[in-house]
Amino acid sequence: MNSLQFYFLLFALPILVNISPLHAATKYKAQYNDEKIKLTLLSRSPEQIAAFYEGRGFSKKMINKLKQQCFITVGLHNKSSQILWLDLSNWYFTNHNGEIRRLNRKYWKSVWKTMNIPLAHQSTFRWTLLPEVLDFRTNEFEDGNIILPASNQPFTLRAQFATKADKSGKAINIQLNNIQCVHE
Repeated sequence: MNSLQFYFLLFALPILVNISPLHAATKYKAQYNDEKIKLTLLSRSPEQIAAFYEGRGFSKKMINKLKQQCFITVGLHNKSSQILWLDLSNWYFTNHNGEIRRLNRKYWKSVWKTMNIPLAHQSTFRWTLLPEVLDFRTNEFEDGNIILPASNQPFTLRAQFATKADKSGKAINIQLNNIQCVHE
């Protein structure tokens, strides 16, 4: 990596993964915040997605496929004194038509294989995704993207977080309503 690429990465990465109201219109941000956890969802525009992956040398066909999706950057902060468990299998997305299936790592692996995408780009792409399962210690932060099929309909997220190292504590349940995807 040359110095120009390094500085591009340094300054472009926050556009995709930083949770900040400066990077998107307020109507595309949903947030839950209490004494235990802060969860922020920020919808990304197709232009933001294209710029980020273009900067990493992704092919036009790969970028076009990604621009057709609903990208949500998720930020999590464990503000509690106990371990919280992120497990995306306990996140449910719905709209008035029913369940919305998240496009997970397995889905994208199949898509990239079919499109003959280089392994280096597949690895970079996976790096930008929110982990499927992760334990959060006190005051830890994590962020990454989740991807849903594009939709003009607002949707709801119901997320459950197990607590304690052995997941035996009282679960934290969060619901965020009226989440929207950014469209061109």
